[in-house]
This record gives sequence, C-alpha cells and structure tokens, in this order.
Amino acid sequence: MVIGLSIVLIITSLIMVLLVLLHKGKGGGLSDLFGGGMTSSLGSSSVVERNLDRLTIFTGVVWFLCIVGLGFLAR
Repeated sequence: MVIGLSIVLIITSLIMVLLVLLHKGKGGGLSDLFGGGMTSSLGSSSVVERNLDRLTIFTGVVWFLCIVGLGFLAR
C-alpha cells in the first residue's frame, strides 16, 4: 500500500510540474523574463485553458490525498 501510494505520488508530482509549466503566464513575473510575455496564438483558446485548469486541480487533489494517505500510513 505504501509503495503504491509512493509511486502515485511521484507520478502526480511530475505531472503537476508539467501542468503548471504549461499554463500561460499572466504577466509581471518570471514568465516575462523568459519570454512568456510574448503573445502567441497557440493555446489561446479559453476552453483549452479551462480544461488545463481542471486537469491541474484534479491532479493536485490526487497529489494531496496521496500525501495525507502516506502520512496516515506512516504512523
């Protein structure tokens, strides 16, 4: 059980990093420093952003539940 949760935690951690990096920069931060301030027609659809938000939130919830589960199993 612990090994399974650990594997899911590692996978969701990597997916979270990728999903956060896929989000479009809102401006004024480090994303502007690395060229995120340039407007692009790719991924400008609000439906794509909304789905990316939903996927990020779902992955974050799974990640959080894995952390809580591992905390309970560690006791």
